[in-house]
Amino acid sequence: MPSEDIFGSDRKYRMTHQRQLILEEIRRVNTHPTADELYEMVRKRLPRISMGTVYRNLEVLSTSGVIQKIGRESSQMRFDGNTKNHYHIRCTHCGKVEDAPIESAENLGHGIRDASDYTIIGHRLEFIGICPVCRKKGDLSHKKA
Repeated sequence: MPSEDIFGSDRKYRMTHQRQLILEEIRRVNTHPTADELYEMVRKRLPRISMGTVYRNLEVLSTSGVIQKIGRESSQMRFDGNTKNHYHIRCTHCGKVEDAPIESAENLGHGIRDASDYTIIGHRLEFIGICPVCRKKGDLSHKKA
């Protein structure tokens, strides 16, 4: 499979085989995996890859805007291959992150811009809740937030 040119005019990085596999795995799932989860996924295709290689490549891909990091406040960073504006919902118990089923909150951004002196360049929106699996288990505590 030919490597796609994801870095555009930024020739500081090139698409390596490892980077391509990591990107394919992130884009293949909608679970917003952690680095550890991605490592396990990529190892199935590239058994000799190291955890350090996965971490370094995730940093390159996120710094370049090819993927996005999600959840700076949580114990483990998660990654999303969808860089278009969209929103997330996080389980406070297990830490699972999914795309929120809403279309757009653009009007919220316009309202903030109009009510402040800020120049709004983007926004992130994350809903917090308890996923159906944790709710079914009856554990409604707020362990991870």
